[in-house]
Amino acid sequence: MTTVWRNSAWVLLGSALILALSLGVRHGFGLFLPPMSAQFGWGREVFAFAIALQNLIWGLAQPFTGALADRFGAAKVVIIGGVLYAVGLVLMGLSDSLLSLSLSAGLLIGIGLSGTSFSVILGVVGRALPPEKRSMGMGIASAAGSFGQFAMLPGTLGLIGWLGWSSALLVLGLLVALIIPLVSLLKDRPMPNLGGEQTLKQALSEACSHSGFWLLAFGFFVCGFQVVFIGIHLPAYLVDQHLPATVGTTVLALIGLFNIFGTYTAGWLGGRMSKPRLLTGLYLARAVVIVLFLWAPVTHISAYLFGMAMGFLWLSTVPLTNGTVATMFGVRNLSMLGGIVFLFHQLGAFLGGWLGGVVYDQTGSYDIIWQVSIVLSLLAAALNWPVRERPVARLQAQGSLA
Repeated sequence: MTTVWRNSAWVLLGSALILALSLGVRHGFGLFLPPMSAQFGWGREVFAFAIALQNLIWGLAQPFTGALADRFGAAKVVIIGGVLYAVGLVLMGLSDSLLSLSLSAGLLIGIGLSGTSFSVILGVVGRALPPEKRSMGMGIASAAGSFGQFAMLPGTLGLIGWLGWSSALLVLGLLVALIIPLVSLLKDRPMPNLGGEQTLKQALSEACSHSGFWLLAFGFFVCGFQVVFIGIHLPAYLVDQHLPATVGTTVLALIGLFNIFGTYTAGWLGGRMSKPRLLTGLYLARAVVIVLFLWAPVTHISAYLFGMAMGFLWLSTVPLTNGTVATMFGVRNLSMLGGIVFLFHQLGAFLGGWLGGVVYDQTGSYDIIWQVSIVLSLLAAALNWPVRERPVARLQAQGSLA
């Protein structure tokens, strides 16, 4: 038993560090919008499209990388993802056109993120921990990713100021390459086939015929729309409101900091309360926070308070959503099924990031997207409410959640 817990602790540590690097670097991409757009004379739509494409590619690739991790173990998938992510950052630093930016920041980094982020890594955590500890473990790993977001933002801004945006991306590429040796901590192996196991086709059929699976997926679409819109465009929005550029960076850092507490709390509560009901409350809270932010005068204080509140709600959806999928369908195909749900998150992310740039360039304002975000929050709350967190009949017949 001691050996099992020691191995689980190493898996959790490796997962946390990989998520901290992967998501920490990715969280700072919005800081590159102003300097790159200014140097090349781009409108905001050009950079926004490349990052939106990144999120779309990430989502499209996620079910496939998840399925590979489920069948062959996560180590190979994470190594390949880490290499593509690092190369993508280096090439992004050399980009000077929409095409080169889309291929580097969009295609390569998008695929790289699919192999080094939530669906694959939380699948590792789900397989390493017993059912009663699973939600908490996912919350801890997600919180580590949040810490990376908090810690990396000031460093990224400092690198841009010191070396310029191009060299800063080269340094970040070297940092992401550290993911590769961290894979040795995962100790993830594909679950043995004991006979009578589901085929991939059967697992897909079971999930796709379950209404709760689709309700979770469509709810997760809203999460992606909101967090990528805010992550890319909030710094520029605050500059438009006549606040210094440092305020936007500080707000993103506060989102990362309070996200640590939010994801940990969500994981802890998810082991004690209904995860779908918690998701409903979370989306309603997002709607309230956005309404208050838009209603109040935009000042340093209101921006910081928005960052704190939104940060607490930022990625709290992740352990709750993945934990619900694990409860309903088990963990054997968790990375793949979580990847399909995450695809919807990234479809929302693509639209949130891209439409933010389109609407701003067309209207000179983000007002329409803020309003859409509020309506989508209410929709996501309604979608998650009827989800029932219980194992499918197959698992009930087996008398096991795992």
